[in-house]
Amino acid sequence: MKHNVILASGSKTRADLLRSAGVVCDVIPAKIDEAAIKASLLAEGAKPNDIVDALAEYKALRVVGKNPSGLVIGSDQILVCEKQIYDKANTMDGARDKLLALRGKPHQLLSAAVIFENGKPVWRTIGRAQLFMRDFSDEFLDGYLERGGTDLLQSVGCYFLESEGVQLFSRIQGDYFTVLGFPLLEVVDFLRTRGVIET
Repeated sequence: MKHNVILASGSKTRADLLRSAGVVCDVIPAKIDEAAIKASLLAEGAKPNDIVDALAEYKALRVVGKNPSGLVIGSDQILVCEKQIYDKANTMDGARDKLLALRGKPHQLLSAAVIFENGKPVWRTIGRAQLFMRDFSDEFLDGYLERGGTDLLQSVGCYFLESEGVQLFSRIQGDYFTVLGFPLLEVVDFLRTRGVIET
């Protein structure tokens, strides 16, 4: 039996990755208060792994109520540098501050996916990548921000590795798709077990 696959995320990148991999899916962005959820979990002493997993699950949970028979995929990504969790920048000044804080340091990206089936979570994973940002010049940063514009605010790290953002880095360890914000290989592997794509 073919399952209806629903991506509970407004991320164009995640939808494009799934569809490029041959997965037919509907996209229903989940509206959750990420900041409030993060703040609550941090107050309880939750670790980054727990936080990104919870955010992914909350997204799927918001969508699964109206789509109980589908395979609903919730996904989220967080950035951790020197034990601090960073949120998306809201302004270009915020993007500059973030990139200055990350400059010359390693940081970690955690990308989680949780899949609901028949209204219940049945599978989850967290991908991890370590990125080493080079010590770029202020002049490079000025040009980078000007060329990237407000699109950069859509990324938690204010970069897109598939475009000019790659120039920010000297080294990357980990899965490419995890850096893009979605543990695609693992998700596709699970979908095979449900007959969504051929084995």
